Amino acid sequence: MKYQFILKNQGFYPVEKMCKYLKVSKSSYYYWTKNKKLTSPSKEKTLFLDRRIKFVFEDNKQIYGSYRIQKVLEKEGLIYARSYIWKRMKILGLKSILRRKYVITTDSNHCLPLAKNIINRDFKSQEIGKKWVSDITYIRVNSDWMYLTTIIDLADRKVVGWSLSEDMTTEKTTLKAWTQARKTRNIKSDFIFHSDRGVQYAAKKMTSIFNFNAKITQSMSRKGNCWDNAVAESFFKTIKHEWIYRFRYQSYNQLYLSIEDYIKWYNTNRLHSSLGYLTPLEMEIKLNNNLKKAA
Repeated sequence: MKYQFILKNQGFYPVEKMCKYLKVSKSSYYYWTKNKKLTSPSKEKTLFLDRRIKFVFEDNKQIYGSYRIQKVLEKEGLIYARSYIWKRMKILGLKSILRRKYVITTDSNHCLPLAKNIINRDFKSQEIGKKWVSDITYIRVNSDWMYLTTIIDLADRKVVGWSLSEDMTTEKTTLKAWTQARKTRNIKSDFIFHSDRGVQYAAKKMTSIFNFNAKITQSMSRKGNCWDNAVAESFFKTIKHEWIYRFRYQSYNQLYLSIEDYIKWYNTNRLHSSLGYLTPLEMEIKLNNNLKKAA
């Protein structure tokens, strides 16, 4: 094609002379080159990638940075370097929400019996229903505090039970979360339930449940050592930084629905580096399939 010949040789000969020799309009040639760039395969490929990046970013609540977006695209067969995804996100004006510091408080100043640290920072589990970790954190709503209790299965990092309460009573925190977790998932022999030394976990209403069931062994962190319950505390850091700090809550119901929405997304869609960038749901399916194969 004449236009392609001119494009290929424009570094060697003047465009005007080549157009005159080939009897084509110089303005039509420049119009062709302009539109060719807009519709070139590389341009279309970039436009498609940008659309996918925007979709993944918005679909995951504007939380994912370039690394997790790269992992999502990789699952779709779109293989790009993380640095390139970061570059495209910068061009598109997409930036993961900012992180903030937070404080977790535990009331361990009580005279109730304490359990040994059985889990001993071994947060790995290859079987669902064998190791659960739990913790409580504070969330401000106007001038008041709300209390979020979560229970996480270490095998797939799924939040199997949670509660939101307006007070710190055992009934509305740990007991309520435990009841929900047991409706959600069964436990197996040699099951370990790990938490910090908070009064809500040492209370008779909880320890009587654990002592009654021969399958259950209760485990507690050492005093003042947050690393002994790192997975549970890490979840609170994640939900606060990725979600809660982005909003101003006016009521219990508003906060409850917001947390419910996040946890549903977290359990089904959020990629976990500790799970090889699988979601809790994907890991649950994988572990169940492995169990069936072994049987």
